[in-house]
Amino acid sequence: MTNSSSNRSNGGSSVWQARWALFRKSAAANWALFAENPVGLIGLGIILFFLLLVILHPILLNTVWDPNVYNPINGFDPQSPVNPAPPSARHLLGTAPQGQDILSQLMFSARNEFILAVLAATVTVTMTTTLGAIAAYYGGVIDNVIMRIVDLVIMVPALSILIVVSGLFELSIVQLALVIGLISAFGASTVVIKSQALSIKVKPYIEAARVAGGGDFHIIFRHLLPNLMPIALLYMMFSVTGAIFSEAVLAFLGLLEVDMSWGIMLNTTRNLGFILDFSNRWYLIFPAGLSITLLSSAFYLVGRALDEIVNPRLRQR
Repeated sequence: MTNSSSNRSNGGSSVWQARWALFRKSAAANWALFAENPVGLIGLGIILFFLLLVILHPILLNTVWDPNVYNPINGFDPQSPVNPAPPSARHLLGTAPQGQDILSQLMFSARNEFILAVLAATVTVTMTTTLGAIAAYYGGVIDNVIMRIVDLVIMVPALSILIVVSGLFELSIVQLALVIGLISAFGASTVVIKSQALSIKVKPYIEAARVAGGGDFHIIFRHLLPNLMPIALLYMMFSVTGAIFSEAVLAFLGLLEVDMSWGIMLNTTRNLGFILDFSNRWYLIFPAGLSITLLSSAFYLVGRALDEIVNPRLRQR
């Protein structure tokens, strides 16, 4: 009895060791393909740079910076003769119209952008793959209902929906991420995921699982979804770009309940009449605008590099 239990335990550990070895081998091969694409490496480098800003901000506030001066929301420097102030040794990117340090605001806002990006992408991937797999597996009425909802969402620009929703409800970063994720889940990516699921549905191992007694839930979540994840992760990167851009637009229009973000920085500049004075007040517009552009572009570039890993035809070219 003891020997039997020991054998089962050793067999189970051997299976997991084999799976871990296969995962490491696959990850190494995919990284090698990704590293061959300079565009993807540039995008990854930009993302890591902004992550570094997120990590450094609380460290600087607790060790180097005076919180009363460098707090991104209510900080104020009594030594600053005028606000907004241009860049200086004390404030590397200058100060905002209300006296806050712009570099501190920029670093603090990067955290909100990553929270938005991760949450929106997670909701998008989870719902898109699930809806696409269900529509492909069941077909019929379920497929028609899901696809008609997708058609309606595609017909209406996502930004228009977000403006209406943010006008009706007070949205925080987390709530905005959920709304963006829901809208993206019923977007064009669901159609692509469904098409991929249809090709997987006719594979021999799906029929073998069905013959072996596997139920619908087992087949969808153990066979369809895992094989859909690579392409779903690809679309996740593209959804992040849209999420960051949408937050910037809504915050610029004053439709978000957020303490600080890059869009809020531009909104404050506009409300106080500095938005058109770029030649003299460039430091109020350029850092936040450039950050929005860089981070959005970085996720898009990483997505393009991942596309070559997911799509073998692109590698052949």
